[in-house]
Amino acid sequence: MKKENVLFLLLAIITVIGIMAIGIAIAERSILIAILAFVSIFVATGLGFTLRKKLRESEDM
Repeated sequence: MKKENVLFLLLAIITVIGIMAIGIAIAERSILIAILAFVSIFVATGLGFTLRKKLRESEDM
């Protein structure tokens, strides 16, 4: 597996853990966990899209 694929897999796992944390936050009625989960999802997904764009741009050259 390429280095890039491992990084994308790690970001996907972090995003899935964040989605699960939202369910836990709802069950526990914790706003703090929900906020942290939304931030982790937003950061991991944004980082994944940014890295994918940079990877595509470097392959086009």
